Amino acid sequence: MTTIDLGKLVPFAAHLGIEVLAADAAEVRGRVAWSEPLCTSGGALNGGVLMALADNIGALCAFLNLPSGAEGTTTIESKTNFLRAVRSGYATAIARPLHVGRRIIVVESDVVDDEKRLVARVTQSQAVL
Repeated sequence: MTTIDLGKLVPFAAHLGIEVLAADAAEVRGRVAWSEPLCTSGGALNGGVLMALADNIGALCAFLNLPSGAEGTTTIESKTNFLRAVRSGYATAIARPLHVGRRIIVVESDVVDDEKRLVARVTQSQAVL
């Protein structure tokens, strides 16, 4: 696995502080640190931040699985199940391809906390451009 500076590719990911830990076609790992400005009133990392983490890491996974000649991908559907809150440390997304086709790539991302407890599961479909 190699590391990628996602912030150079996606300014929004840099704004949130998303960092890619490792990336190849089979699996992409990335994380975002808990910080008060990214939280809800109860001190939990906002669900939108978790979704953005999974979307960016999942999109990178889809990109690494593009068929020859494709230009890129775009998210056409995303579903999130939230299971617990993140109130400190990091939220880490682990994205893996479920289906790699010529027109659609489906990626599943598990978001876990520092204790490896499942925080959210995100399934997204990416159109191949």
